Amino acid sequence: MTVEIVEVTTRALLRRFIHLPAQIHKSHTNWVPPIYMDEWTYFNPKKNRAFDHCDTILLLAFRNKKCVGRCMGIISHEYNKEHKENHARFAYMETWDESEVFDALIDYISRWGRAHGMDKLVGPLAFSDKDPQGFLIEGFDKPVVIATNCNFPYMPELAGGCGFTKKVDCVVYQIPVPAEIPEFYTKIAGRAKQQNNNLRVLEFSSRRKLKPFIKPVFELINVTFVDIYGFIPFTEQEMNDFANRYLFLIDPRFVKVIVTAQDEVVAFVIAMDDISQGIRKSKGYLFPIGFIHILRAAKKSNQLNLLLGAIHPDFQGKGLDVLLGMSLIQSAKKSGKTTIDSHLELEYNTKVRAEMEKMGGKVYKRFRIFQKEL
Repeated sequence: MTVEIVEVTTRALLRRFIHLPAQIHKSHTNWVPPIYMDEWTYFNPKKNRAFDHCDTILLLAFRNKKCVGRCMGIISHEYNKEHKENHARFAYMETWDESEVFDALIDYISRWGRAHGMDKLVGPLAFSDKDPQGFLIEGFDKPVVIATNCNFPYMPELAGGCGFTKKVDCVVYQIPVPAEIPEFYTKIAGRAKQQNNNLRVLEFSSRRKLKPFIKPVFELINVTFVDIYGFIPFTEQEMNDFANRYLFLIDPRFVKVIVTAQDEVVAFVIAMDDISQGIRKSKGYLFPIGFIHILRAAKKSNQLNLLLGAIHPDFQGKGLDVLLGMSLIQSAKKSGKTTIDSHLELEYNTKVRAEMEKMGGKVYKRFRIFQKEL
């Protein structure tokens, strides 16, 4: 039976798009559902300002009236112009182990991309590098962390069979929280404090105190992330959207900000409790009691997940990363954490990777972004 591809143009079809992964991953022990309230916001062009500078298409695949796959196509005009590329992207691909379905979705997006003047298709990659990206290719037995993809091993195989090749890999480190801070770390921190005595490390006890620093943090991201693959600078509205998605999940104790004497933000790191078990127990619904499961999971979790971090170019190489790291490790120890998940790091970011390996970090997951000529 042939596969029919349908563009998502109604709320009913969007509901099927959002909830299809739960059917595909029904027997997938590591899969974690999305927070569905967030999904409805994310895929709404009126609420997600990332749609403003992109062409997009949402697709569903049907066979004999049964929904058997989904995929999103994206053309980021802003990114393409900045990097002198003509690339379309695919994201949020979900199918069972059926090459016919996978190929039909990719073929549709490929034709759509060519019609818009694109010459290459890359993915999984959504609006920005801050969205889930890449198919998991190593670490299938490890638990899923928020804001990363979860897929069966057959997905990268289907991509290869469809003519995709490697674009770039992202690695994830598991870093042990040390019982004692290594001596070399404390020495570097001591020197950093002496050399940067006009700087202060801020810690937070409430979201209210943290809120004034949200915009300066995103402005720093826009300055420091310009060369990172897939990154698009945040607009002010997107800053607010991103903050609204994650701020209520973040424990202020795991946010560290370094400021100058004039209170200018020059470095920061943001981490959060691993809440995967709570989201799984809530089945992706915050209400009526799902948020309680999530809060309980945060308290019980022994893992801390890094989300974001940056140092202003003028202050790099001055030990600020160590000051942030030590402060974060101390907070992690106090809260009973034993491991830290690094989140995704580009494989060629050797400087950051070396720092993680100095702290005993080991690569335990690998994600691959694929590419294909159109």
